Amino acid sequence: MANVNDVKADILIKALSERLKASEFKKPGYIDYVKSGAGKDRLPDSKDFWYMRGASILRQIYLKGPVGVERLRNRYGNRKESVVHKKHHMKAGGSIIRDAMIQLESLQLVEKGKKGRIITAKGKSFVDKACNEISQGAK
Repeated sequence: MANVNDVKADILIKALSERLKASEFKKPGYIDYVKSGAGKDRLPDSKDFWYMRGASILRQIYLKGPVGVERLRNRYGNRKESVVHKKHHMKAGGSIIRDAMIQLESLQLVEKGKKGRIITAKGKSFVDKACNEISQGAK
């Protein structure tokens, strides 16, 4: 029985994003037209950015929950590059993270706790099944 710590993060996120794409996790209309944060220069290149970010958020909640939007804004932020000024850390945009969490709540994969979102039993099962599929495929 494999869990999140036994599987590489990039492989797990890709598998979870495919499972989210097949479920009712729908991409908002604005997602193709906005940057993911103030520190970014361009829009995300990937067509599956929404599903990859949702899968990554689900994995972060599984590993480090309870997690709030502000903590994830720090996690997904980057260093803003400028010619004149020093490089500084910029937080990621909160609306993409918040909307992903709301949709994960509607799928009953996460729920609100006192200090942030925590993973539910259904969410834990969802992630663990993906981990088992990956580990079975690797053998």
